[in-house]
Amino acid sequence: MFTTHQAALNGFFRRRVAHPWDAQDLAQEVYVRLLRIDGGEDSPIANPEAYLFTVASNLVKEHAVLQKRRSLGVDIAQVLPELEAPQGSAEDEAERDFRQRRVAAMLDRLPPRCKAVMLMQHRDGMSYEEIAVQLGVSTHMVKKYVVKALALCRRGLARYE
Repeated sequence: MFTTHQAALNGFFRRRVAHPWDAQDLAQEVYVRLLRIDGGEDSPIANPEAYLFTVASNLVKEHAVLQKRRSLGVDIAQVLPELEAPQGSAEDEAERDFRQRRVAAMLDRLPPRCKAVMLMQHRDGMSYEEIAVQLGVSTHMVKKYVVKALALCRRGLARYE
């Protein structure tokens, strides 16, 4: 079964996940899960190929949930570099200036609400509750804006590195 469906399964995952190595890992996980099934004679799988892709589809969903959880754990210090470092050499000053321009460019690319929330939180020091009142939205929506902004900033920083 592995050799028969390996190419199709790898293609299935490559179309649905961001990285090729994740596709390979997920394909292996499908087979590990299939090996764990006690499909004795009493409960044979009627359509093994359909079952294989059902397991694969569920793995894609699990993978998406895990990726989303990882993005929720973003540390703002990783995304928005410390811009107010003590004065140093000309090289340090140039690096700080470059980082400030990068952050400003990333903020300019954010959707308007996300940008406003980020500025209110980090520049103005406002809490989620204060931002929610200011924008007329729930604190949960403010959190969503922050998560979206941080994810976009993380991708933007990754392009620079």
